[in-house]
Amino acid sequence: MLTAIIVEDEYLAREELNYLIKTYSEIKIVSDFDDGLEAFKYLQTNTVDIVFLDINIPSIDGMMLARNIHQFAQRPQIVFTTAYKEHALEAFDLEAFDYLLKPLDEKRVQRLLTKLEDHANALLPTEEGPETATSINLSRDNRIRIMPIDNIIYAEANEKITEVHTESGTYIANYTISELMNKLPSKVFFRSHRSYCVNLKRIEEIIPWANSTYLLKLHNEKEKVPVSRGNIKQFRELMNL
Repeated sequence: MLTAIIVEDEYLAREELNYLIKTYSEIKIVSDFDDGLEAFKYLQTNTVDIVFLDINIPSIDGMMLARNIHQFAQRPQIVFTTAYKEHALEAFDLEAFDYLLKPLDEKRVQRLLTKLEDHANALLPTEEGPETATSINLSRDNRIRIMPIDNIIYAEANEKITEVHTESGTYIANYTISELMNKLPSKVFFRSHRSYCVNLKRIEEIIPWANSTYLLKLHNEKEKVPVSRGNIKQFRELMNL
């Protein structure tokens, strides 16, 4: 059973979230707090799977608390609950699982709780890591999307961010393409070029190009992705060329 705490200084909001969690999931609320510092003290000596975290709370605000939690060796999933959507990108930087806007929408919360439980079940057979990861957090329009890794087609470096092209459109990973590769299973994703990585399962055509290199035509994508000369040997081995 998943365990969680709620950090929320408004009594009615805390009770509403508690009710929704009990109604729509098997997640066990082990404690709740109206103060960020008290929650942090609790987490220093207790382990939970999920923290439902308001941003505007006394002592230390939710973002500061989340930054501290992010340093934990064993990190709980963080779900922000707030009336202010402008914090969404910062939440994404902290790899939050989701970002709920107040007033809470009951169906939205229900879907989130299902995702939390599904995510936990997907990780049960093996240790969590890039080779067993099933999803990754991406952002678009100030919202965080829990994207199934299988839906990613390719990614392209754009300075300090990475554009990730998926079945449902283009999203942003707010870190470098090297950092993205560290989060993706190496058996499926290949760094074809300094600026590109591709899902090997989405390659439809391998086109010979200049200097004995290739261009890759990917499923449902107009842009073709290059394979650099330095990566040709490894690519040929992977693709049995």
